[in-house]
Amino acid sequence: MKKIPWEVRLGVGLMLGAVVFHYIHYLIFRDWHHVFIYLLGDIAFLPVEVLFVILIIERLLARREKKMVMEKLNMVIDTFFAQIGTRLLRLLTIFDPDLPARQEHLNIQNSWGKSDYREAFHYVESLPVNLLLDKNNRTRLPELRQFLVKERDFLVRLLENPILLEQETFTELLWAVFHLGDELSWRISLENLPEPDYEHLAGDLTRAYRLMLREWLSFMQNLQSSYPFLFSLAVRTNPYSQNNQVVISDSGKIGSK
Repeated sequence: MKKIPWEVRLGVGLMLGAVVFHYIHYLIFRDWHHVFIYLLGDIAFLPVEVLFVILIIERLLARREKKMVMEKLNMVIDTFFAQIGTRLLRLLTIFDPDLPARQEHLNIQNSWGKSDYREAFHYVESLPVNLLLDKNNRTRLPELRQFLVKERDFLVRLLENPILLEQETFTELLWAVFHLGDELSWRISLENLPEPDYEHLAGDLTRAYRLMLREWLSFMQNLQSSYPFLFSLAVRTNPYSQNNQVVISDSGKIGSK
């Protein structure tokens, strides 16, 4: 025998409850006219109550749920950059011919405000990104491959997180990084490859780098507003800082020891 859904059973129970209470009302007052007046009055207000629930309560609940989802998503993105994102970005800058210009525009400081981030986002979106593999930096490809292979399981766990369905751009970034790791790991040797193959790898590097730049800026801006103590370390490890030192000197300034 097919089990009756709990929603149907609940609905039937509530309807029977309403009938019972109306019958009790009649037994006390012996006035069906009075019962029907209240019944019709309740039915008349039902559309207003439905409207109130749909437009106000449901919207408030949806907004709260969306806020919770975004908070969880930001935690996932923060975890990505804390675990591998910042280090990966630093490795990718090795192949960036425009690194000096980017250091000038992306050297995030504790004093940055909304206008600074707005200018940085505009710079990232307007300037073309093209990483190059030349004879000087090709020797760093094995280091990049080793790093991505080591963090492959971490990337897989991130991709399995259903919360990422809410953020297509970050998911696209993860797939780009994952694909870059596959491309590098499938080559037995990264030395003396044909030039077309180096150009293909440069395209994969560029795709991951371009997607990561904007996500990294959003990550830094979110850290500054939500987690100042994490932002302090992120500033000191900024891949685009020319003098980034993790150790803080006695004077309160960043220095080396």
